[in-house]
Amino acid sequence: MNSDVVTEPGHRVKEDDVVKYNGTLVKPENNMYILLNKPKNFITTTDDERGRKTVMDLISKATKGRRVYPVGRLDRNTTGLLFFTNDGDLAQKLAHPSGEIRKLYEVTLDKELSEDHFQLIKSSSVELEEGNVLVDEIARPDADNHNIVGLLIHIGWNRVVRRTFESLGYEVKKLDRVMYAGLTKKNLPRGKWRYLSADEVRNLKHFA
Repeated sequence: MNSDVVTEPGHRVKEDDVVKYNGTLVKPENNMYILLNKPKNFITTTDDERGRKTVMDLISKATKGRRVYPVGRLDRNTTGLLFFTNDGDLAQKLAHPSGEIRKLYEVTLDKELSEDHFQLIKSSSVELEEGNVLVDEIARPDADNHNIVGLLIHIGWNRVVRRTFESLGYEVKKLDRVMYAGLTKKNLPRGKWRYLSADEVRNLKHFA
């Protein structure tokens, strides 16, 4: 390193140090952390053989030629927060069920959610094929409109929010993820992206 041979483990490398291994320059890993407020009609995939619009189209200017991947999925018609990174360790931890990453959804139904069904969901008594839907919290954020429900969950089953309400006879008209692992949509308009701050990355790693 910097023309000196370093053999002791745990040696700290500074940003301006030149590091070579067997004569090959070692470049520091440049991880990216991007948050997108996904609009409707975009597919959560890195490419689509049918030529449909994907979330990668929305963040193409953010990646600077590097390849990043979405962590988890949002349905084509589901809007809200979607996280991207090339940090494989963090992505794996966030995606693993043991991480119990909390996600808050705003759900707009085709009719008012009855009190009986509200209590059924709140008590985690709705059963799908994978088991009971474990709900951290359910609320009615709009006192004048009981078609709108806030649902906080940590399970990551496929289409779990939509299937929960559909199993009770409701149609989900709109589904918006407004919080993911402590990250919110504050100052992030629909269809826009931003980089995470250093503090947000540290907090996210703490969540995982």
